[in-house]
Amino acid sequence: MSEYLITITVEPLEEGGYLATSSTVHGLIAEGRTVAETIEIAQDVARRLIESCLEHGDPLPPTLRPVAEQGDTLQIAVTVSP
Repeated sequence: MSEYLITITVEPLEEGGYLATSSTVHGLIAEGRTVAETIEIAQDVARRLIESCLEHGDPLPPTLRPVAEQGDTLQIAVTVSP
């Protein structure tokens, strides 16, 4: 099992909720009610797209990179109630 880092952009939608897209994994589009839900859906979509590439022998996106064994610095969203 491998882990990969992808870049996603999360934007609020006018009608409510959020939309995630990725410049790393083309075709990734995810929509959710919260940022956390949108990220979770985006992770699932990315996994399925990467698994599809591997199953069909298609090349992985060139900007996709595995998580470094010594660790990586990530930014995460944290929801806090006032």
